[in-house]
Amino acid sequence: LAMMAIIGMFFQDGLTGSAWGDWANYTDSPLRAFEGELGVQPPVGFWDPLGLSADGDVAFFKRRREVELKHGRISMFAAIGYIVPEYFRFPGDLSPKLGISFADVPNGLAAISKVPGQGWSQIVGFLGTYELFINGEQKNGEPGNYGKGNLGLGFLGSVSDPEARKKKLSAELANGRLAMVAIIGMFFQDGLTGSAWGDWALYTDSPLR
Repeated sequence: LAMMAIIGMFFQDGLTGSAWGDWANYTDSPLRAFEGELGVQPPVGFWDPLGLSADGDVAFFKRRREVELKHGRISMFAAIGYIVPEYFRFPGDLSPKLGISFADVPNGLAAISKVPGQGWSQIVGFLGTYELFINGEQKNGEPGNYGKGNLGLGFLGSVSDPEARKKKLSAELANGRLAMVAIIGMFFQDGLTGSAWGDWALYTDSPLR
């Protein structure tokens, strides 16, 4: 602990002039170019441990922000997609030709091998069409803004109040980040126990046993 502490003190002292100095004194920080962006939220503030934004390149920052938003949105859908089938399944057949009903498809990772190849082709084709032709170009150069308005539904229109819009966009980023962590945890636990919220006692191959 002391070794980590003294290295941290050296680092902070060298950049701010004091081992417990105010980071606001680090006036040469390249991260200042982005510390006013959406997603810079307490208690962490601007968090870039890998230094991906250290070069201060605005174009690359916007590209990474767009990717972050897309991954966050997909992860939110994925997390909900794990939860909903536990309580609701569509009636009828997923593939009448193969005799597979929606009720036959297990929840989670086990569904990958149950969905027919043509079904996966339809999913990939739908997502590709949406990405390439429906979303299209960004509006006003704003990452993640494809002109779909509030909740991305289009007919609701955009959020006109600047403060309300900022709050909603910040919430989307925060929720997307949480969903990315959550879905990875669900995949991990599902793969080891057979369920996204499975009993770890079912992980019989654990080397910790």
